[in-house]
Amino acid sequence: MQNTNITNNKKTWFITGASKGFGLSLVKQLLAQGQNVAATSRKLAELVIAVGSTADNFLPLEVDLTNEDSVGCAMHQTKKAFGSIDVVINNAGYGIGGGIEELTDDETRGNFNVNVFGTLNVIRMVMPYMRYQQSGHIINISSIAGFAPGTGWSVYAATKFSIEGLSTVLAEDVREFGIKVTVVAPGAFRTSFLTPESLIIAKNPIEDYKAVRASHDRYLQMDGQQAGDPEKAAKAIINVAYQENPPLHLLLGADAYDRAMAQLEKLEKEFRFNEELSRSMAYSA
Repeated sequence: MQNTNITNNKKTWFITGASKGFGLSLVKQLLAQGQNVAATSRKLAELVIAVGSTADNFLPLEVDLTNEDSVGCAMHQTKKAFGSIDVVINNAGYGIGGGIEELTDDETRGNFNVNVFGTLNVIRMVMPYMRYQQSGHIINISSIAGFAPGTGWSVYAATKFSIEGLSTVLAEDVREFGIKVTVVAPGAFRTSFLTPESLIIAKNPIEDYKAVRASHDRYLQMDGQQAGDPEKAAKAIINVAYQENPPLHLLLGADAYDRAMAQLEKLEKEFRFNEELSRSMAYSA
């Protein structure tokens, strides 16, 4: 059943990485509900074809998220077209696999530039509008890898740990303006994430990293077989924006939930095992 709050409450949504995956599912569902949607992609033509809409409530934008001016221009266009910016969904990003030693500085910085600094550019550029409104909701798409990472995905996990951390503090920083923050950590969903257009593997693999190769092989074999339904995830994310008290942290997928709970248990055991040492650091009287 459709959430009646969504039907009766029109918002303006700004969604990055909208030409595929969660982003595309979000855009299509929102447009079907009559919401105002500004959607970004690196390639405008691909976005327009993927969405397949010329409706007045759809604003497709070609944006370089790593360029602050490009992001700022997109925000201005959105405000001019729809009068407000109510919900931002930072969805754009890509995966990168390899040991730290295997990944070059360029490969590593490239992933941080999109996954982290692109997200920061969007937040930085939308905040003046939301502060003026004294309202808004920023939803950052992280990954379960940002809390419970796996072998062979160190740099990708580092970008998603960053998203988890900055979202947690952002929520505290912007609460006084009536702005809400949610960070979403999905597990494996049947999107294009494991395809070459969304996932980069180290160009110069080192033979010694056998566990890393095995991990990559397992993940790549999952393509098209992931348990998660992206349409259900998109619906859940949309519903969060209409909750009076939305969660700061949201896990999506049974695998994400199970990995998170296992990680919590592991961390608790490690912390408690060293509790005496941790507490012994004070100056002696």
